[in-house]
Amino acid sequence: MSPDHEKELQKIIGDLECPKDFKCYKSGFEVLCRAKDIGIESYLECLEEDARECTFSFAFGEARFCKCPLRVYISKKLGR
Repeated sequence: MSPDHEKELQKIIGDLECPKDFKCYKSGFEVLCRAKDIGIESYLECLEEDARECTFSFAFGEARFCKCPLRVYISKKLGR
């Protein structure tokens, strides 16, 4: 990972409260919730079955979306 990515990730983490203690980052991006980039800048489509229990998920129409800035960055900038 580039130093620029690491710097941005640390900035996001510093401004965020995570109920899962940043498991996605601490696992080296091996433990990630299932989400899909749908082309909206700040959101992903959440594909988890228990999405309603996530504090970063919200419903819009029939779909659920993820607004976790860390997960969004991981998906959009790191392709994971």
